[in-house]
Amino acid sequence: MTVVEQAGAGRRLVVRAAVREILLVGLLFLAYQAGRMLATGHVAEAMGNAGRVWELERALRLPAESSVQEAIIDHRFLVRLANCYYAYVHFPATAVTLVWMYLRRPAHYLWMRRTLACLTAVALVVHLVIPLAPPRMMAFAGVLDTGHLYGPAVYGSPAADAVSNQYAAMPSLHVGWAVAVAIALIAATTSRLRWLWLAHPVLTLAVVVATGNHYWLDAFVAVSLLGTVLLLLPGPRRSRAAAPEGVVGALPQPRTPVPALSLASSPPPEGPGRL
Repeated sequence: MTVVEQAGAGRRLVVRAAVREILLVGLLFLAYQAGRMLATGHVAEAMGNAGRVWELERALRLPAESSVQEAIIDHRFLVRLANCYYAYVHFPATAVTLVWMYLRRPAHYLWMRRTLACLTAVALVVHLVIPLAPPRMMAFAGVLDTGHLYGPAVYGSPAADAVSNQYAAMPSLHVGWAVAVAIALIAATTSRLRWLWLAHPVLTLAVVVATGNHYWLDAFVAVSLLGTVLLLLPGPRRSRAAAPEGVVGALPQPRTPVPALSLASSPPPEGPGRL
């Protein structure tokens, strides 16, 4: 096979692998959305669980979620910024990280994809077993729905919402995915500034609490589940040879022909035989 043919085969391999990965991630997301909808209709149980979570947090001396919201509620710009971060950063940040790793760090990409898939699957089980209403729905929490107050609003009326399950606050996948993204980027890069990626999960935690969408314990459970997944899954292998076939980093490289040695250009022999 010529170098040109090898290059063409390599491009076709890249396209097929990319399409396969896009379809796989899309199917995982659709399966998760379908699974979340199975947990709808448990309003009374979700409200009761919310009361128990609230009481447990107070017993643990955690600050009330309303205190975080009170710090920004009088600043319309900050509230809208928090709402936008909640609405528009979660999925795009994860998707951009996956695409970058697919192109530049294939072994880390597979590790991150498996981690997110496992974390999301376990979270879905928790959503089904422990339905939980977010603080913005609980009058006793003193937390406002900042999305409806200042916009943009992510959710509509829970009774008429056929797209998302609003009684699936625990665990917070916003926080879980943000921590996974930060860990993956720190592991895949070598810059001294790579630890700044931790700002993403820190901001995400502040945002989900300030907007009234999650309790502190939702984030704690998400991070605990992620830690368990990371302990059970094998870590990424850094060598290029370890990347599986079909991923960009494992494309076969064209062989460079070795030029034939020319007797005419060969240097004269060294040693006693030289005159």
